[in-house]
Amino acid sequence: MPSLRRIVAATDFSGFSERVVQRAAQLAKQHQAELYLLHVVRPLDLYPGLALAPDEFKHTDQDLLQAEQTRLDATAASLVSELGIQVRTVTRLGRAHAEIAAYVQEVSADLVVAGVRGENTLMDLFLGSTVSRLLRVDICPVLIVRNPADGPYHQVLAAVDFSPVSAAVAAHALMFADGAPVHMLHVLGSEVEQRLRRAKLNQVDITCWLTKLHDDAEKQLDALLASIGKSPAVVRLIQSGFAPAAICQCIGDKQADLVVLGRHGYGGGLQDWLLGSVSKDVAFAATCDVLLISKSGQ
Repeated sequence: MPSLRRIVAATDFSGFSERVVQRAAQLAKQHQAELYLLHVVRPLDLYPGLALAPDEFKHTDQDLLQAEQTRLDATAASLVSELGIQVRTVTRLGRAHAEIAAYVQEVSADLVVAGVRGENTLMDLFLGSTVSRLLRVDICPVLIVRNPADGPYHQVLAAVDFSPVSAAVAAHALMFADGAPVHMLHVLGSEVEQRLRRAKLNQVDITCWLTKLHDDAEKQLDALLASIGKSPAVVRLIQSGFAPAAICQCIGDKQADLVVLGRHGYGGGLQDWLLGSVSKDVAFAATCDVLLISKSGQ
């Protein structure tokens, strides 16, 4: 089973990042982990074509870093007082996604926690959000926080496709659930039935094939759960349809507050870059928090 020893939480002091900090702090307390609060100062003149005029930038880099460090230290002190957890703080200057990825590797973090929105909405419009850029880097698991942290996760959904990362997806789902129910979902993609129809099979044969695929998926789920130590709290689900839509539908049906899935499963490559992978589609469409496991499973 994986463990949480070091958690990096990226904050820009926006309302959304407050949720990030609170969720990360709650996980640190729950798993007795050390929390690293990271703030990246992103002056616009670091980006080509978006430079500030000299009279618009009143502080030196060091002045700005020191001011933000003081603000970050105050946040850390509040968390230590409230939750009794260990918190370290660091402020960096640069591009957010690059600095976050570098710091995660520097401290050998087990988890990085980030939000879906920040204060720099216009910048994100031009450059792409920090989260979307961060997801292109193969680092530790990334938890994307959407909702306020009002307690431990109580309904966890794990979407598995039986690719090599699926065992790590299942194991992380069980760890984050911490005894709460886990629904293990496998989606038989809509392309399966389309291929059967293109093969000009009649409806009876199509039904037989789908039943066989369903039975095979049941066996693969059994093998997957056996490989990580099957938990009595796991409920197995097998559905047919377009994977991102089926996963999001299941999130709503099960009232899941966390969905766990692999960042890279079967498929990928240029098609995912052009059309959007399942993980990316779910990450930006889900109404709950999303935990994405890297292809290395770490």
